[in-house]
Amino acid sequence: MGVTIIRAAPQSQIDPQSQMEALSKYALRHLRPHQVIGLGTGRAASAFINALGRSLIAVRGVPTSRASEELARSLGIEVVALADVPKIDLDFDGADEVDPRLNLIKGYGGALVREKIVAASARKLIILVGEEKLVRKLGARGNLPVEVVPFAIPLAARKAAALGLKPAIRRRDGADFVTDNGNLILDCAVKEIHNPARLDRDLRAIPGIVGTGIFAAMATVVIVAMKSGEIKTLRAR
Repeated sequence: MGVTIIRAAPQSQIDPQSQMEALSKYALRHLRPHQVIGLGTGRAASAFINALGRSLIAVRGVPTSRASEELARSLGIEVVALADVPKIDLDFDGADEVDPRLNLIKGYGGALVREKIVAASARKLIILVGEEKLVRKLGARGNLPVEVVPFAIPLAARKAAALGLKPAIRRRDGADFVTDNGNLILDCAVKEIHNPARLDRDLRAIPGIVGTGIFAAMATVVIVAMKSGEIKTLRAR
């Protein structure tokens, strides 16, 4: 993994919102006008979409959620469907965990399946995170989201438990959380994951599981806002 430290500012000048704004502004350097880009979902991705809108760089965006689509349209960013573009040049998104090999856990925002589809369609996946998202091993924050067809929830929960996970249906505002795909999320309590790719394969082999929040060996670049004010770039080898 290559590491580059890009920029520094005194820590007293940095707050979480400013971190995300600085991170997003820096990420724009990867863009070229008229490219097709993926627009992720979540706090970091929203900050990037806002920065993109302010930049007036002419691109077309493939959103990974209805929320990201609405935000992009409100800022005058051209939105296109995945089916309408031959390729995606770059995908910009956040992550909930990043390990030293640049494996990721995503999905706390509930858009994991669309995020993975767009990421897999892109030539490069660029991840924007704060330093607190860097972990020694995936699973450090104790949660792995898994998207499941509603009919399959009993089977998926039973099989996930047999793999050593502790699944629970995600709820929000007193009701089951429903993804943009019409599915449910099992939030699986997890300890450190020693083989992310294998766990991802084992879970996806369970009928009814649409996808997991494990993004193994997918990130090309991770741009990190450090608490010191530095912006650090990590590159996959």
